[in-house]
Amino acid sequence: MKPFLITTAIDYTNAPPHIGHAYEKILADVLARYQRQQGREVFFLTGVDQHGQKVQQSAEREGIAPQEFADRVSEKFLSLWKTLGISYDAWAATTAPLHKAAVQRILNDLKERDWLYKATYSGHYSVRQEQFLTDKERGPDGEFGPEWGEVILLNEENWYFRLSKCSEWLHGFLETRKDFVTPDFRQTELKNAASKITGDLCISRPKSRLEWGIELPFDTGFVTYVWFDALINYISFAGYGVAGSSFETLWPADHHVIGKDILIPAHGVYWPCMLHAMGFSDEQMPHLLVHGFWSLRGEKVSKSTGNVVDPTALAESYGTTALRYYLMRDAVMGRDADFSEERLLLRHNTELGNGLGNLVNRTLSMTRRYREGSPKSVPLPEDLSAHRSADVESMRSFVTQMDAAQIHAGIETMVDLVNRANALVESSAPWKLAKDPEQADRLDAVLATLILSARAAATLLLPVAPDAATEILRQLSLDPAAIAGEIVVEDLPEGYVCGEPIPVFPRLELPVVEDAAA
Repeated sequence: MKPFLITTAIDYTNAPPHIGHAYEKILADVLARYQRQQGREVFFLTGVDQHGQKVQQSAEREGIAPQEFADRVSEKFLSLWKTLGISYDAWAATTAPLHKAAVQRILNDLKERDWLYKATYSGHYSVRQEQFLTDKERGPDGEFGPEWGEVILLNEENWYFRLSKCSEWLHGFLETRKDFVTPDFRQTELKNAASKITGDLCISRPKSRLEWGIELPFDTGFVTYVWFDALINYISFAGYGVAGSSFETLWPADHHVIGKDILIPAHGVYWPCMLHAMGFSDEQMPHLLVHGFWSLRGEKVSKSTGNVVDPTALAESYGTTALRYYLMRDAVMGRDADFSEERLLLRHNTELGNGLGNLVNRTLSMTRRYREGSPKSVPLPEDLSAHRSADVESMRSFVTQMDAAQIHAGIETMVDLVNRANALVESSAPWKLAKDPEQADRLDAVLATLILSARAAATLLLPVAPDAATEILRQLSLDPAAIAGEIVVEDLPEGYVCGEPIPVFPRLELPVVEDAAA
């Protein structure tokens, strides 16, 4: 079976990470961990984009070399990914020699096959987005909007990629490859945008105004446009063009995890057209998994507006488990979400603490008190047999939801399973059964069923909150339930003895803010 390839958008090192970066990497990590649960070999690639005009300008303001500036910001990303438990297999940095060689090799090939040409262009240029603008980027008032930042007039010679040559192919591809983009409505947006392709893509910048980039191998007065350079990381770090690499078995990417802001034009237009020009077939085009934005109090999280949520500070205040769980629980795949610390605490304290944590603690406590940790194997009454079958159906639903990258729905399935198990505790009242010798078999069956429900819940939680789920399974003295292939009703293994309950989800509170006037 082909390894499951997951890549994320590489993070631009002009600024440190914010909550959107953390969400994207956790999203990809959850999908990678889930695929490993399925028994798949996974290759999870992430990294940083270190070139471009903004990095050069930021370094100049600090009086340091661009590489030093980019490396310093890159370390912040690396540190956060370690804190958040991001289980990537390869780290991409676009200043790496491997990547530089791949970019220059591809540029040479495209030039030799007449996909590149040199021409002079006069027009408006967005300093922020590092791209030339056309009239279609103007607003209704005829002006370029604030999203483009400073816009200047430029008249310069550059190298161009024949993007317009791909117009007919891209239109046909998007019509036939209906699963190119998830969710569906993003593909519809992309089709509308792709139908408006008219010009070609400028893929160089003259060294007279930008030196921080990969030099064109056939024209040393120019460096490669940062987007053309950055997109190639998805194949360069997977071994494209490297003798003896496993690239042919890895590609195409099963998930390119990206934000909606870089679908059009970069990943939805430029990237497939680049791959097409390189000789990749339609079947070798990657799948784009497009997530939404996080906002704060209804406004987009943005460094420029000061509307920033620091994921490092959140992890320090509330822990990795609470942060990972909340971001995956509250965001519907492909849709925007509004960040709230209060909801982060609510999700953790109610669903994890009062829900799963309470189920595990009282199940283990009662099993140790009434059965010395080892309930007997007895025939199941009809209601408990139905409960276990319902757990199996929950696990099957979870697999279907996770296969579709609907993580929020998978978590909802886990929550429902926990609620059903806690309801069983109340309805069966093991503390009453323990007082009646004639109910001994019933007590054993209830305790075993609750233990297996807790195990199933921890199994479903594993991709989202691996540390907490692993600790629960340790206390249960059980391996995760099997969720690959046919999922069946199981019983406790022979000689089973549960562990001691230790709280996994301590109650969280909002930090106390002292009154400065006091």
